[in-house]
Amino acid sequence: MEQFVLDFDPSTKAVMETLTRILPAETSYAVANQQEFVYYRPSKAIDLKIKPGDKIRPGSATHRALTLKQKVFSYIDSSVYGKSYYGLSVPVIEEGKPLSVVTAIFPVWSTISYPKHLAIKQGDCWYPVAVDDILYLEAVNRKAKIYARDMTGMHKYNLSVLENLLPQDRFIRCHRSFIVNVDAIMEIQPDFHSTFLLIMENGARVPVSQTFASSFRKFLLF
Repeated sequence: MEQFVLDFDPSTKAVMETLTRILPAETSYAVANQQEFVYYRPSKAIDLKIKPGDKIRPGSATHRALTLKQKVFSYIDSSVYGKSYYGLSVPVIEEGKPLSVVTAIFPVWSTISYPKHLAIKQGDCWYPVAVDDILYLEAVNRKAKIYARDMTGMHKYNLSVLENLLPQDRFIRCHRSFIVNVDAIMEIQPDFHSTFLLIMENGARVPVSQTFASSFRKFLLF
């Protein structure tokens, strides 16, 4: 990774470093603020010819993430940049506003996969846990506490990093301190203080905050 990428704010830097570690070599990367791109690194497989200082084009993956204020993974046709691509765009939110957006750009033939297991720590040992068995994650002391069907333990990454690693069709941020697996939600109750209260399959009660209520509704279409 180029040296000046390290000059980004810590949250943007963490997203960049995480994506570059887990995504395939044919991935291109772009970073934007709210108006324009500030960094672009093309791959040999796909190059959208973006330059730092270019305005964000409507219809692009970056534009969608800025508009929705949430992570998006979408197919973008050739009408936007002259080439079709898949874009995974991750906004870095600060005080309710996008500070930056990191976009991973894939050629249409790319195979993108999420990890099937995460290692969690109990005592002095680490144990692999299937992602499918994770019920929810909670922020504890700047790390993530993972609640799975058969065990609970800590992960070395925080929620913001793990949010980008987990399958976005099942895991959603519902609160600053919680990410839930929607397949593990048994009931959604109205709640005065947190908008909604989620009853998970293990009986845990997880709040949905006002900040995330709208995106949560859109995710489940209610």
